[in-house]
Amino acid sequence: MTEHSEPSRAATAVGAGHVTIRPSILYVGTPVMLIASQNPDGTTNLAAASSYWALGQMLVIGLEDGGQTIDNVLALPELTVNFPQPELWEAVEAIGDTTGMSPVPAAKTPRYRHVADKFAAAGLTPQASEAVNPPRVAECALQLEAVVRRVTPGLGEYNLVEAEVTRVHAAPEIVVPGTEHIDPRAWRPMIYSFRHYFGLGAEHGHRPTSDIAGRTP
Repeated sequence: MTEHSEPSRAATAVGAGHVTIRPSILYVGTPVMLIASQNPDGTTNLAAASSYWALGQMLVIGLEDGGQTIDNVLALPELTVNFPQPELWEAVEAIGDTTGMSPVPAAKTPRYRHVADKFAAAGLTPQASEAVNPPRVAECALQLEAVVRRVTPGLGEYNLVEAEVTRVHAAPEIVVPGTEHIDPRAWRPMIYSFRHYFGLGAEHGHRPTSDIAGRTP
């Protein structure tokens, strides 16, 4: 963010200072995604992910090597990115340790198991997309269709996938009436933080550039 506002007067230093640690993961809290991509045989792979950021209409997604999703988008550069609500966490977890790869790559055993139909495994419903081949997830209130524009190998066993969003689908209840704006007071994404699933709590404030700040909740 490049804009600044006055800090809260209630802000205080951390009580006893900080300690230096080295966590095994750095998932400090990002939205959970369900990414759908097309398999070589025309079926669909569905994968849970949380490494994501966006600028404008571009997404950057982190995908591990050796997975069906990265192989799929390299072959057919299309995907859907579906953001589930917090109550769908068990559906996400149901496919968290599954892979569309068969046989399961050595690097993924023994943690992962092969599942061909992940929609069924998660108890979710495919919904036809408008501009890309992979379907959307019907149960997710916010769905993006996107075309992959570039894949860059990372420094580790992962890839940075840059994708341009071509369609945004939103449940009516999370859209500000009469506009094309998502209402952040109505939209509650699932957040993945240090391997735990959370929702969002009450609003604490907003940026000066908010499109809906003056509207009554």
